Amino acid sequence: METATVPVRESIPAVSLFGVRVHAVSMDEAIQHILRFVRESTPRQVVTADSSMVVMAQGDDHLRDIINRADLVTPDSIGILWACRRRGIVVPERVSGVDIVMRLAQISAQTGLRLYFLGAQPGVAEEAAQRLQARYPGVCVAGCQHGYFPPEAEPEIVRQIRDAQPDVLCVAMGIPKQEKWIDRYRHVLKVPVSIGVGGTFDVLSGRVRRAPLWMQRIGMEWLWRVGHNPRKISKVMLLPRFVWMVLTNQNAIEVVRNG
Repeated sequence: METATVPVRESIPAVSLFGVRVHAVSMDEAIQHILRFVRESTPRQVVTADSSMVVMAQGDDHLRDIINRADLVTPDSIGILWACRRRGIVVPERVSGVDIVMRLAQISAQTGLRLYFLGAQPGVAEEAAQRLQARYPGVCVAGCQHGYFPPEAEPEIVRQIRDAQPDVLCVAMGIPKQEKWIDRYRHVLKVPVSIGVGGTFDVLSGRVRRAPLWMQRIGMEWLWRVGHNPRKISKVMLLPRFVWMVLTNQNAIEVVRNG
C-alpha cells in the first residue's frame, strides 16, 4: 500500500492570518528546515513575512499565492506574534531575515555551505559579505550581485547564479519584488533554497544600524528604521491597518489544520 506524501509546507505547524499562511517556527526550527531543504536539493522558496506583507497580500493576489505556496514562511515581526497571541495561538518567536542570514553564515564557516547575495545597491552585498568574513572566518559567499539591473540583464544574472552553484540564494529587493523574482526564477536557477531577506544587506554591511536589542525585543524596531531611513515611512504606514484588521476581524486568524 502506497503512503501519500505530505508537501513540506503542510507538514510544518502554521497559522493563517487573513488568508496568509505563516509557519509557527522558532529560529532553530527554521534553520533546521532550511538545511534539510539544502540536503534534499529541490528548489525551495523561503519567505520572511512581516505585518506589512500580510497587509500587501490583501490587495495582491499574486503575492498571497506565492506566500501560500512557499515551502517555509517565517514570522518576521512582533506584530504577527501579537496578533496570534490575541487568539491564544503560540508562535515561538520572531524569525527575521537578518538573523537567518547570520546563522547561515556561521554554519557556512563551519561546513562550507555556499551562499549567494543578490540585491541592494551596488557594493552593499559585497560589503555585507566582507563583514561576515571578518565575523565568521571561512564563510563561503559564492557570489554577489546588486539589485539595480534592467530586465534584459536577468538571463545573464540567472546564468551567473547557476554557475556559482550556491546552496542558498539570499535576495534583497524588498517586498513584493523579491518574492515574485524568486517565484519566477527558482526552478530555472536550481538553487536548493532561495530566501527573500529585505534590507538585510544594508544592516550587515553597516550602512544601516540595526535597532538596539531592547527595541527589537519590544517590537519597536520599525520605529528605529523610520528614524534612520524616512523612505520606509510608506511601509510603516501599513502597520496601523494591520492593527485595525486584527482588532476588527480577529476570527480571520486561525491555526491551519493539516491532513
